[in-house]
Amino acid sequence: MTPRIYFIRHGETDWNAEGRLQGQRDIPLNDLGRVQAHEAGAKLKATVPLIEDCEFLCSPMLRTRETMEIARRAMGLHGVGYRLEDRLKELTFGEWEGSIWSEVKARDPIGAKARTRDKWNFAPPGGESYAMLAERVRPVIDGLTRDTVMVSHGGVARALMAMIGGVPIELAPNQDIWQGKTLIFADGRWNWR
Repeated sequence: MTPRIYFIRHGETDWNAEGRLQGQRDIPLNDLGRVQAHEAGAKLKATVPLIEDCEFLCSPMLRTRETMEIARRAMGLHGVGYRLEDRLKELTFGEWEGSIWSEVKARDPIGAKARTRDKWNFAPPGGESYAMLAERVRPVIDGLTRDTVMVSHGGVARALMAMIGGVPIELAPNQDIWQGKTLIFADGRWNWR
């Protein structure tokens, strides 16, 4: 049985606002992203009475670390006190990173169509598929021993939806992953707070 996971997607960045594929580019939060990180932490504190008893895991990217530290302070905890986990990085879009979708379609129309047909298994040139991401993340999830607050990325959340949330792999890559809210995984299901 997997412990409960309180998943927070990092707050908004300027690249999110522009619709750019960030992947593993290290982009900081913008002002709205900082507000979203605070909101997520405050809501989580109100939802989980003993939040300080959870493990805290975070992708090492700047936007996730900023989110974790702001959220922890909103929970009444010290900003530090979490563990970085490299395997929680966003999936990489390879040569597509930094582009908006219309640029990808113009530059690589065959790849864009292939991704639309099978988003779970398609890997952009030099990038990863959701299937590859799920394999990278699986050992982290299998190693959890207690309820965990996890700050990571939209791609990781979609992989978790398929792995432990009961979402079919053909639907998981298209799920909306909100910023400023918490996605709770428990008992083979998921819901938003």
